[in-house]
Amino acid sequence: MKKIVFVLGATLALVTAANAADLPRRQPVPVYPAEQAPIGKMPIGKSPVGKAPIGKAPGPVAARY
Repeated sequence: MKKIVFVLGATLALVTAANAADLPRRQPVPVYPAEQAPIGKMPIGKSPVGKAPIGKAPGPVAARY
């Protein structure tokens, strides 16, 4: 009997915590700078992101004797 009560209590606590985690919360209002944001001015292709050969197979290895 004790085990059943303990398991039911733990299940109820778990369900209550999961339900509380899904409740919506008010988010703070975002703070924007005084001037207008530069929309459409991002320098696409100017950063080194994605330019390295990561994940690509290296060239053929030739044995030197």
